[in-house]
Amino acid sequence: TDASGPVKATMDELFDDFKLMTLPAHVRVSLACCLNMCGAVHCSDIALLGYHRKPPLMDHEYLDKMCEIPLVIAA
Repeated sequence: TDASGPVKATMDELFDDFKLMTLPAHVRVSLACCLNMCGAVHCSDIALLGYHRKPPLMDHEYLDKMCEIPLVIAA
């Protein structure tokens, strides 16, 4: 999933707490776009997992010009 929406919504809520240091301890917040957990979600205090409800549509004209097609499809 695109991280910008969930990250913006989360940081809008947590920004003042981070800025004023009002949380009880150091907190690590991570967002992963899939269950592979590339963002080290498994070692975070607050973990967000984004997922696609429907498979994303592929732009075949753009896809033909990519050199690493499996990575583009996985993203």
